[in-house]
Amino acid sequence: MAVPKRKMSRSNTRSRRANWKATAVATQACPQCKSPKLAHTACSVCGTYNGRQVLEV
Repeated sequence: MAVPKRKMSRSNTRSRRANWKATAVATQACPQCKSPKLAHTACSVCGTYNGRQVLEV
């Protein structure tokens, strides 16, 4: 198991942790109603997926 030889300073620790950022959710425009939706999911506004109606909205 790898063990650090020296204690990492507070500034080094905080600058390393500063790069842990959450990424924004990628959305696509629905081809039917043009509202933003998640990729590979049915549209929550019009209920279509892959050109056909799959949800009753």
